[in-house]
Amino acid sequence: MDAARPALTPQQRAFLEGLFKDDAAFEEEALRVYASDASLKRGPVLAMVRPRETGQVLELLRWAEAEGIPIHPRGRGTSLSGGCVPTKPGVVVSMLGMDRILDISADDFVAEVEPGVNTLRFQQACEEKGLFYPPDPASGRATSIGGNVMTCAGGLRAVKYGVTRDYVLGMEAALPGGRLLRLGGRTHKDVIGLDLARLFVGSEGTLGIVTKLYLKLLPKPECSASVLAGYPSLDAALASMSKVFAAGILPCAVEFMNETVLDILTRTGDAPWPETVRSLLLFQVDGSRETVPLENARLAARLDDALWMMCGEGEEEERLWAYRRRVSSASYVLGPDRIGGDMAVPRGSLLQAVRRFEAIAAAHGKRLIGFGHAGDGNIHANLHYDASDPDDARRTLAAHRELDGAVLEYGGSLSGEHGAGCLKDVGRQLGAAELETMRAVRRLFDPKGILNPGKGY
Repeated sequence: MDAARPALTPQQRAFLEGLFKDDAAFEEEALRVYASDASLKRGPVLAMVRPRETGQVLELLRWAEAEGIPIHPRGRGTSLSGGCVPTKPGVVVSMLGMDRILDISADDFVAEVEPGVNTLRFQQACEEKGLFYPPDPASGRATSIGGNVMTCAGGLRAVKYGVTRDYVLGMEAALPGGRLLRLGGRTHKDVIGLDLARLFVGSEGTLGIVTKLYLKLLPKPECSASVLAGYPSLDAALASMSKVFAAGILPCAVEFMNETVLDILTRTGDAPWPETVRSLLLFQVDGSRETVPLENARLAARLDDALWMMCGEGEEEERLWAYRRRVSSASYVLGPDRIGGDMAVPRGSLLQAVRRFEAIAAAHGKRLIGFGHAGDGNIHANLHYDASDPDDARRTLAAHRELDGAVLEYGGSLSGEHGAGCLKDVGRQLGAAELETMRAVRRLFDPKGILNPGKGY
């Protein structure tokens, strides 16, 4: 080990080896993957442990508090805001060893799961029983349920079904010092005491480590259908979207893609729309077999100002959504490195905000890749650049900082679903009184500040 690199004492290492056996790693090569996440930021790791049961987590947190060792909880490492990146030398706790689906009940419409369960796997297991877990982050194939809870993940269906917090009925959470909290449970209604379970949702691992979750389920919709509509501009697209909501139609998903997105999609693969199309809207409706065709036809009729349109059900529907899923990978034609935003603004300000973001990017010689969840005002505002070019990196970072400032002028939020992690300056959005209140709450759960230090607030 590099002499300049911090290290555990022999006694500390022996404790972790004894508690976790083969589920512990200490060598630099093995720890490299745990030093980073999808944000590509890196931090110092002393060890990685992978608990298999709650007792190990409690014993770890008892020891860590006594030793003053920082603890960095981790799911599948898909955070784009540095939520999994260690900010101080400490122990990364991978929750992927706790990945059991304990129960899916068609009687209670409740599931019990461990936090390491893959989101897509869980959704598929629910659907096999005719049940539905609506939260649908676009990266659900890669994420874990625990990670979704810690960031209060939103996703594609949030406009109709809400976000992750709307489906968390309860949890068990391990706290520093080895305490275990049991919050909520299998009932859909519970107003006894403070709703501490909801407090944990979106806390980014700063209050405790969740070891079990009780999740609300719905009946599985019988079918769904989608419409991909093309417009001459984003202005025309969002004006058309407004007509849909004004007609009382509530899609389960509405996605938008600006002119730059259309350019990169055309440059990198199949693009069935004509050249006159410069912006896209993608809608999905769901429900019964009888009502979905009627609802989809009603939706399409409201999009009478579209230049081009494709409708799909089943496999054909998947083809339409493939264009939206291609956006992130296609965007690298504009540069090998990325700074991503996931700001949210009031839905009525969406067009103004995107156009303002584009102008800020252009002023710094950049192009804004603007897309996201139009139905709830969630904008993915991405800037690509070449990190090996200092001037390009400087201009991109300056543009990103201006974007954060601009979103607050619209009464928006710096993050709609990715969380603050270690990359967002929450003090730009929250006042001093609000910040101190949050920090005081944090100290109640973690008095020595060992849980995910340097994250969020």
